[in-house]
Amino acid sequence: MRPVRTAFAGALLGVLTLAGCGQSATTASPSTSSSSSGAPSAAAPGFPVTVEAGNGSVTIGARPERIVSLSPTATEALFAVGAGSQVVAVDDQSNHPAEAPRTDLSGFKPNAEAVIAHKPDLVVLATDTDGIVAKLTKVGVPVLLEPAAAKLDDAYDQIADLGAATGNAAGAEQVVAGMKKKIEEAVAAAPKDAKLTYYHELDTTPYSVTSTTFVGQVYSLFGLTNIADKAPDLAGGYPKLSAEFVAQADPDLIFLADTKCCGQSGETLAKRPGWSKLSAVTGDRVIALDDDIASRWGPRVADLVQQVGEAVGKAAAK
Repeated sequence: MRPVRTAFAGALLGVLTLAGCGQSATTASPSTSSSSSGAPSAAAPGFPVTVEAGNGSVTIGARPERIVSLSPTATEALFAVGAGSQVVAVDDQSNHPAEAPRTDLSGFKPNAEAVIAHKPDLVVLATDTDGIVAKLTKVGVPVLLEPAAAKLDDAYDQIADLGAATGNAAGAEQVVAGMKKKIEEAVAAAPKDAKLTYYHELDTTPYSVTSTTFVGQVYSLFGLTNIADKAPDLAGGYPKLSAEFVAQADPDLIFLADTKCCGQSGETLAKRPGWSKLSAVTGDRVIALDDDIASRWGPRVADLVQQVGEAVGKAAAK
């Protein structure tokens, strides 16, 4: 698990500079609403449809029925908008939802031949590693490159892209509307003047994130101050901090995004040299996040925002 998470962080560094993706207007009327359970829409929208993705304008001639997803975020979004029944294979890191057809396909080191063996009529991925987009396009497979989102609007746009590309535009609209509502409610419910500092841990190295990253902007919704913003080397938004740096900053809140991969908790933090007396540790303000939710930019981002909001509210009340 450790090499995979390191690779993911490296991939993020390489793709955050790519432009966000927006849905093209060259579609017919939207379909009837689709459920988030993976059932297809009652009536698909008109095709061909053109989507503006990270790899440019992509035209999809017919409603795809054999989708391959090499991105865990895209997999979550495809099932959420109602395209689950159209997905025939997903990468080895796509573990949500449980019914996703998980395979040994790699999104980090994609193999064109292995992907083509699934006879896809649409492939969705987050990075163009080893020129995979060109390799698949060369044999006539439509490809949507949906890179790591730099802001919430990018995440919304990508969900709209996937809805349009799969004939589930109405389902995508519902997902985005639900996300926005949940996020707005979480932010509105949190105290506005808490003036709290925080530390977000990616792994036990420890690597963290600055406020310029996607997850950093989630914390910014609540006016939190990120201790990593003052790191000596910001490393493109993912600085490697020293234990001494964190101890000296003594953040009010600590968010752990390495609970599943590395078994971290308030108890394990207390065993680190110099960390047992951290305010967040002694004050029971160490928040265990789901590693996957904290590292993806799909529909469950709203759950992350809600969890952060609840933590802020509890900390401010103490």
